Amino acid sequence: MALLSSILKPHCSSSIKGSSLTLSFLLFPNISSSFSTLCRAHPTTPPPQPSPPPPVPKKVPFASAHGKTWQDPYRWMSNTDDPDLADHLNKENSYAEAFMADTQNLQRTLFSEMKSRMPAKISTPPERWGPWLYYQYIPEGMEYPVLCRRLGTEKGYVHVGTCRISPDHHFLAYTVDTKGDEQFRLQIKDLRSGCVIPKVRVDGVVSLAWAQDGSTLFYTLTDENQRPYRHTLFLLLMAFSVETKISSYLFVFWQNAANPLDGLQRIWKRVSGVQYFLEHHHGLFYVLTNAPLSENKVWSGEGYYLASCRGEDLPTSNWQNIILPNEDLSIQDMDMFDGHLVLSLSKKGFSVLCSINLPVLVDWKHQLEIEDLDPWFFAMPSNLCNVVPGSNHDFHNSVYRAVLSSPVMPDVVVDYDMSSRRFSIVQQEEVRDFYDRTFPPTNQLDLNKNFGSQYQEDVQISESQRWKEYSDEYCCVRKEVISHDGVRVPLTILYSHTAWDKGQSPGLLKGYGAYGEVLDKSWCAEHLCLLDRGWVVAFADVRGGGGADSSWHKSGTRFNKLNSIYDFVSCGNYLIEEGYVHKDRLGAIGHSAGGLLVGATINMYPDLFRASILKVPFLDICNTLMDPSLPLTILDYEEFGNPQVQSEFELIFTYSPYDNISQGSCYPSMLVTASLHDSRVGFWEAAKWVAKVRESTCPCCSRSVILKTNMAGGHFGEGGRYAQCEEAAYDYAFLFKAMGLLKIEK
Repeated sequence: MALLSSILKPHCSSSIKGSSLTLSFLLFPNISSSFSTLCRAHPTTPPPQPSPPPPVPKKVPFASAHGKTWQDPYRWMSNTDDPDLADHLNKENSYAEAFMADTQNLQRTLFSEMKSRMPAKISTPPERWGPWLYYQYIPEGMEYPVLCRRLGTEKGYVHVGTCRISPDHHFLAYTVDTKGDEQFRLQIKDLRSGCVIPKVRVDGVVSLAWAQDGSTLFYTLTDENQRPYRHTLFLLLMAFSVETKISSYLFVFWQNAANPLDGLQRIWKRVSGVQYFLEHHHGLFYVLTNAPLSENKVWSGEGYYLASCRGEDLPTSNWQNIILPNEDLSIQDMDMFDGHLVLSLSKKGFSVLCSINLPVLVDWKHQLEIEDLDPWFFAMPSNLCNVVPGSNHDFHNSVYRAVLSSPVMPDVVVDYDMSSRRFSIVQQEEVRDFYDRTFPPTNQLDLNKNFGSQYQEDVQISESQRWKEYSDEYCCVRKEVISHDGVRVPLTILYSHTAWDKGQSPGLLKGYGAYGEVLDKSWCAEHLCLLDRGWVVAFADVRGGGGADSSWHKSGTRFNKLNSIYDFVSCGNYLIEEGYVHKDRLGAIGHSAGGLLVGATINMYPDLFRASILKVPFLDICNTLMDPSLPLTILDYEEFGNPQVQSEFELIFTYSPYDNISQGSCYPSMLVTASLHDSRVGFWEAAKWVAKVRESTCPCCSRSVILKTNMAGGHFGEGGRYAQCEEAAYDYAFLFKAMGLLKIEK
C-alpha cells in the first residue's frame, strides 16, 4: 500500500528588541553569504508585480510574557470569530491570483507534463493475508484510491487514515477525514454484505486494533485538543471505554487479544523521554526501548536497544536479554513474524533492513550484538535513500514486503523471502513519456560501502531480477557539508547530466529538521519538470531531523535548535560556492516545521535565497507554544522548549521567525500557503507572517510576498493525485517568476 500513498505523495519595544538583537548577534555565527546586500531591484530585474497593492490588514496591539511587552498587532488573526478575518484572507487570495496571473500558461504546461508521466490507472500489487488478496487502485481519470474490497470515497477532500481487517476477514474497520482537520471518523464495513454497519460512526479516532475473536475492536479517541485520552472497546453492538489522564502516572499497557475482556495489564510507569515498543511472540515479549540499563550493563545511552523476557516475568519487568546494535548501526523499528524478526536499521544515515530467525536463545548470560544472531541484510540499490515497509499483515508469512525508492529510482515493491534469503521484484512505479532503462540489482557497492564485505555472502541475487533507474540521465550525489561548529551535515544533490549548467543553474533547497523525521528523498516525478530545465534539487538533512542515531535529533532540539538553522545556511552556501547553483538563483522550501527552518534562516541571512516557499509553516512559535489549548502545544515542549519557563522563552524568542523579521531588509520573494482547517499549524501563523514581512521589510521586495489560503483543506493540502500536480505546478511557476525565468519559459 505504500507505493500508492507515495504517489498521492509586530514592532518590538526598545527593551525587548535591543536585548533580542544583542543576543542574536552573539548567537548567530558569522557564516558568509554569497549574495549582494543591495535591494533585489538593483542587481536583477524584480518579478512583475500586480497593479493593485497588497492587502493591508488592521492592527490591534497586544503581546506580553514574563513581564515583558512587545507589539503583536496581528494577533487578532488567530481569533477565527473576528468578522474581518474571512475578508482579509479572501483579499490575500485575490492578490496572489493577480500576482500569478502571468504564470497561467506555464502552470498549464507544467501540469500537463506531470499528468503525462502518470499511468492512466494506478494500483498496488495484491498482498495475501490468509485466503484473501488485498489491494488498492485509482480508477482511470479519478483522484482518490479505492480500497478493495471496494471503499467508495466522497468527492472533495478525503484522507483515509487507518485500515484494519478483522482476523476472520469479515470486517474492515477504517478511519476517514473528509474535511482536512484530521478529525478521523471510524466506520466498520461488513465485507460479506458490502454494507457499512449503521450507528457505528465515531469521530476523533486515532488508532485501531482487532482482537482475535474478530468481533472486538479496540480504538483510541482524542479530546477536544486532539490528544489521546480514552481507550474504547467495541463489541459490534455495544461499547465501553476507560479514560486516562495526562499526568506523570501514565503507564504502558498490554492486553490479551485472545481474551479481550480480561482487562489491561501494566508494564511500565511512564518516564519522560523514554519510549517503549512492545511485541509478543510465543510466550516471549520483545521490547524496543531507549530506557536506561542497569549499572552492570554497558550501553552508550543513544538510540534504542532490543530486550526480551518470558511472559511470566512480565509483571516484574525482568528484561534479562539485551541485544545491542554495533557502533555503526542504530535500531529504528521492529516487526514480528512467526518465524522471523525484522529490524529497521540506520547505517551511517542509510536505511537498512535485516531479518533474524526466531526463536532465538532466551537465557544467554551476556549482551549480544545483532551480528551474533546471524542476520540477513536485505539487498538494496546502491543509491537507495528511502525504505517504506509494506502492510505485512500476515503474522505467519515468511515474505516481507517493502517499497524502495530514491531520487533517481521510481518506487519499487520488493518481496524478501526470509526463509530462502532471496528477493523478488513485484512491481515498479510506471513513468510514462520517459524511455526505460533497466538494470540488474547492483548490490556490490551497497554491501561493500555500507556494510562491509563480510555481509556479501549472505545475499543471494537472482539474475532475472531487474529494476528501472535513471542514474544515466540524472546525477544524485551525497555530500557532507561542514557546519558552523565543524559537524558534517548530509546534503543530497540531484541534477540532470545534460541540462545542468555549472555555476549558472537555479536550485531549490529542501529542509525540515524536526521531530527526528528523515527528509523524504523518495522518487518524485514532479521534480523532472525542474531537472529537465537545468534546475538543481537538494535535500539538507539538518540536525533536529532523522540521522544515524537519536543524537542527531537531540542536537537540533530545544536549546540546540539553532544548529538546525546554521546547518541549513551552510548547505545553501555550499551549493553556491561549489558551483551547483548560481549565486542569485537559489530558492528554499519548507513544510510545517520546515517553514520555521526556512523562515528563521531568511531572518538571519535575508540575502541567501532569491525565492522561498513556506507551506503551512510554523512561524509564530512563541505565541503558539504559550497557548496550551492548541492540539500540539504540550507535545512540542519536548521538541522546542516551554516558553512558560523564562529561560526557554528567551531562547525561543531569539529565533522565532515571526518575532525576528529584519527591519528594512530586502527579503526574497515568498509564496506562503495556509489551510483553513489545519489542526496542526494555525492558518493565522502564515497570515501574520506575511502581514508583518510586508510592514517591516523593503516595500519593493515585499510586494513579491504572497499568501495563498486553502479555504477547504487541512495540513496536508489536497489529497488527490491531480490536485497535487496542480499545486506543484503553481509552486514551480512561482519559482520561475521569482527567479526572473518566466520570459525564458515563454
